[in-house]
Amino acid sequence: MKLKLVYCFILLFFQVAAFADVIDFKGKVVDAKTNEGLIGATVSIPDLHIAVATNVNGEFVIKSIPTKGRFVVQVQYLSYKTLTQTVDFSSTAPMIFALQPSVIESHEVVITGTPITAGSRSNSTSASVVSKEQLQGSSTNLIDALARQVPGVGQITTSQAISKPVIRGLSYNRVVTLNDGVKQQGQQWGDEHGIEMDQFSAGRVEVLRGAASLQYGSDALGGVINVIDPPTPAEGNIQGEFLTNYSTNNGLSNTSVMLSGNQNGFVWRGRGTYQNAYSFNTPAGRYINSGFNQTNASGMFGLNKAWGYSHVNFSYFKNNIGFYDAEPGDPLYNNTTSRTLEYPRQDIRHYKIAVNNNFLFGSSSLKLDLGYQKNQRRELEDSPTPSLFFDMNTYSLDAKYYLPEGNGWHPVIGLSSSIGHSVNLGQELLIPAYDEYSNGAFIYAKKAWGQNTFSAGARFDYIKNKGKAQNDEDGNTIFTGFDNKFSNISGALGYTHTFNEVLSFKANAGSAFRAPNPAELGSNGVHEGTSRYEIGNANLSPERSYQTDATLEYGSGVVTGSFGIYENYIRNYIYASNTNKEQVTVIDEQTGLPRDYDAYRYGQVNANLYGFEGNLTLHPVSFIHFENTFSYTRASNISFDRPLPLIPAGTLHNTLRFEPKIKGLKDFYLYAGIDNYFKQSRIDATFETPADGYTLLNAGVGATFNVGRQPLKLYVSGTNLTNKAYYDALSRLRPGRYSQEDPTYGVYNMGRNITFGVYIPFGTNK
Repeated sequence: MKLKLVYCFILLFFQVAAFADVIDFKGKVVDAKTNEGLIGATVSIPDLHIAVATNVNGEFVIKSIPTKGRFVVQVQYLSYKTLTQTVDFSSTAPMIFALQPSVIESHEVVITGTPITAGSRSNSTSASVVSKEQLQGSSTNLIDALARQVPGVGQITTSQAISKPVIRGLSYNRVVTLNDGVKQQGQQWGDEHGIEMDQFSAGRVEVLRGAASLQYGSDALGGVINVIDPPTPAEGNIQGEFLTNYSTNNGLSNTSVMLSGNQNGFVWRGRGTYQNAYSFNTPAGRYINSGFNQTNASGMFGLNKAWGYSHVNFSYFKNNIGFYDAEPGDPLYNNTTSRTLEYPRQDIRHYKIAVNNNFLFGSSSLKLDLGYQKNQRRELEDSPTPSLFFDMNTYSLDAKYYLPEGNGWHPVIGLSSSIGHSVNLGQELLIPAYDEYSNGAFIYAKKAWGQNTFSAGARFDYIKNKGKAQNDEDGNTIFTGFDNKFSNISGALGYTHTFNEVLSFKANAGSAFRAPNPAELGSNGVHEGTSRYEIGNANLSPERSYQTDATLEYGSGVVTGSFGIYENYIRNYIYASNTNKEQVTVIDEQTGLPRDYDAYRYGQVNANLYGFEGNLTLHPVSFIHFENTFSYTRASNISFDRPLPLIPAGTLHNTLRFEPKIKGLKDFYLYAGIDNYFKQSRIDATFETPADGYTLLNAGVGATFNVGRQPLKLYVSGTNLTNKAYYDALSRLRPGRYSQEDPTYGVYNMGRNITFGVYIPFGTNK
């Protein structure tokens, strides 16, 4: 009923707003030194989800732009500094954007995942942006691609198809992933539960480091991964792309096709992606039954008009993943390259529909995102009949109203609400059926004066989790049930200062919280995906985080870089441990035989995490780039005076990249890199062992050719070229985590891998 009322409001608004005044936003992009027009420069308005390219004279036109309102416009062109400027569309005079030639990577990018869209230099949040091109390569999923490139970001992996994001040492439900403006709800509590997203569907990805609970509520203690769709093409245009690649290590083949159009403001997009891989190869052999196949289909249709935009996004994600249920003494490797998955395996399906709106009211606006998601996770032990079957449905609403600016202040009011309903449909049980209700409201304001910006905000949240009690056929209690209510008030402060064109500073301080999830509150059973017995605690308290960070950014003609430090104190930090080497004996329903499982109980401690992250790029000449990123997190369990578990090792990535201009080729590059992962000896010895450091050698080459008028991009990339045998500190298959019984029993990470790829953009431009 509530959703029907919202849709009626939207339809009524369309009728009223259809008569809003519009203009054609015209302008030209030129070289600041020569004043010559730049052909093919990209002009985008992120808050309107639209982008165009300049013509042969450097000119552009974006049609049907509202006559009132101030929007951030971003102008980009290769070998030039990115220009970010706020434009008042009440003026109809053509704009001239003069770009400065530069060999450096601009650290000024637009960030949309914060309450107010702004350039990164005037945004206090520490953020990185990964482009569409950077997501193409040898990675096996979206999080794998991000972890290779963004400082402060890691991944907890299970085999090759499952990666959970880690930001500044925090993961699971402490990191929020957004897509189509909607929080991804895929039962992130599980060790082997990945992110159900197509990595090729993103136009770009923003990684926000640090607490973001002010805007996103519970679960955003560590940060946010904001997956942004490609902008719609200019009016009258149809654009598309085809990409495919193949990896030698695991036979991974990726193929994705997209088509998008805009006709008189009616916009649409469709995409299909298929991935298939057999078991990955290590220096010791192929890890048994570690293949996967994945099917993704997504689409969008909507309107871009003077009153703003309204888009309907829908997607279907299906992933089949093989597992190997091994015990110490069982072989871990073979040489099979069959693409047929054996049992046990997972069958994961995620359905989503989102309605994204931005309604413009002169100098104010309303962003409204409605979402529905169904996540189905089947764990198949030895037949197509699921042993475990989680079915979760989530309805969500997020609204942000942007009030008119006054005296330099830009205020925002936000509301969010969600309803979650989960049931068990399998034969075996792990967590009880539950209902989850969440409501929140925040107020945020930002003020700019001179070279400074200041922001402040406060938020209230109320969350209710209700788990259902359940007995077995003999009357024995499986779940006692729970009925928990949590509320919280949090706040945040931010500050930035731009010293000059090359040096800027940003800092944040604030509090955040995370409510315990139903798995932490009510688990009582064998989790087949992790081969352990999990026991929840209905008396858990919310996690409360107190966090500060500061970052210094620099960018000149020869050197660009940033350096940031942070500290995050968390009261009532929740994690499952096997402190007393406890085991539970369970009778297998298939064989009738008893089996012992390590018992993991959820508990709470006080924790402190601090560290640093940054990047440094040197440009001795225009075509040479020496890129370096580094990060380190130190995390302590203060309550028991020992390290926290599952913390990434310190990393240092060094890449030497050549981009010479070669006749007949466009965007040619050649690189060689070294990834250094330091030893992780700060571990929780109750269920971890130290992980040795290691170094990996990577390289790649690529260029764009013109076949007639059709551009064709070819690339080759290689990882772990020396075929190094190593165990990553965050791999769930490494010794000390794969088995509690034998701490030397584990699976090596992927060996040498070479990926060959093709990317073909196409379309009509008017």
